[in-house]
Amino acid sequence: MSSRVARLDSGPWGVRVAVAMKVALALAFVVALTVPLDHLEGKGMGFRFPLFMLSAAVVPAAWRRRFDPYPATADVLVVAPFLLDTLGNLVGFYDTFAATDDVLHTLNWVLLVSAFHAWRFRRVDSASEMSRADAWLLGAGIGALAIVGWEIAEWIVAETGAGGGLSLTYEDTVGDLALSTAGGMIGSLLSVRYFAPR
Repeated sequence: MSSRVARLDSGPWGVRVAVAMKVALALAFVVALTVPLDHLEGKGMGFRFPLFMLSAAVVPAAWRRRFDPYPATADVLVVAPFLLDTLGNLVGFYDTFAATDDVLHTLNWVLLVSAFHAWRFRRVDSASEMSRADAWLLGAGIGALAIVGWEIAEWIVAETGAGGGLSLTYEDTVGDLALSTAGGMIGSLLSVRYFAPR
C-alpha cells in the first residue's frame, strides 16, 4: 500500500520544482543583499539569509537516501514559506499591504504542517498505525509548537537587537500565535485527507 504523497513524489516534476524553489530563494537573497532597497532597511535580511537557506537543507539532510523516490513534496513544502516571506519583503508587500503578515502566518503554517505530514506519510507502515483524528491532532500540535518556538526566537531577536532587532507588540505576538495555529490545523486537516494512504 503506497501513500498518495509517495505517488506524487514519483512524478517527473517534484525534484525539479524543489530545485527551482531553492534557486529562487537564493536569488531573492542575492537581490535583497546587493541591491539597495529602502523598504528592506531594518528587515535583517543578512541575519535571515543563513537561517532561511537552512530550509533548503532540511529534507535532504533528513532523507539520506532512506527511501525512494526522493521526498520532493515535503522539500517543496518546507522551502515554500521561506521563499514567500523573502519575496514578500523583497517586493514590499509587508509595507504596502497591512494584511500580508497575517495572511502569510496562516498560509506558511498550512505549508509547514503539510510538509510534516508529507514526510510522515512516506513511511506508510508507521503512518497507517495512527487514526486520522490522531494524525490531525499530531500535525496541529506540531504546528502550535513551531509557532511558539518562532515567537520565542523573535522575542530573543527583539530583546538582544540581533539582526537589527524587531519591533514587536503583544497584540502582534498573540495574533501570530492564533493565525499560525489555525493555519497548522488547516494544513493538518488537508494533509491527512489528501496525503494519507488510501
